[in-house]
Amino acid sequence: MLAFLGLVERSYLTSEKERITKMQKKYTGFLVVAMALTTILATIGVAMAWNFTVPAVEVKPVNGAFVFPVASFEDGKARHFEYRPSPNQAIRFFVVKSTDGVIRAAFDACEQCFRAKKGYVQQRDDMICINCGLKFRTDKVNIVTGGCNPSALKRAIEGPNVVITQQDVVAGLRYFQ
Repeated sequence: MLAFLGLVERSYLTSEKERITKMQKKYTGFLVVAMALTTILATIGVAMAWNFTVPAVEVKPVNGAFVFPVASFEDGKARHFEYRPSPNQAIRFFVVKSTDGVIRAAFDACEQCFRAKKGYVQQRDDMICINCGLKFRTDKVNIVTGGCNPSALKRAIEGPNVVITQQDVVAGLRYFQ
């Protein structure tokens, strides 16, 4: 009788082991598929994180500087630009003639919201952070800094041109990585 019980127990253990092995294989496949989908969705999320909605003109420096005619900003509308120092990097900035008649420049990012990669949009005399909705008067760009204010970008007026150095633009790369 004991021998019979031993056979039954071994038979039961063998079938239980087979059942567990089948379940492990089944769920391992499911786990691999779930991990692959998670990886794909995370990759798409990172790719889509470049959320800028205001179009920008791609620009390239000439002799280490970006040069724009002052006349192109006379209407007071912000112009957005994008510089690509390498294929995997892009730095955005804007230039606007403010309400006080001064031409100003700033990165299309701020200290607070730059990780959202949304930048600013102009509404009348304000630059508005697309991420948090705060408004900043154009005549305060380059003057008030920090927080959600547009991050200042050095610029100079040389004759009929606005000149921004490539070095100054590249210094803002940290906002766009």
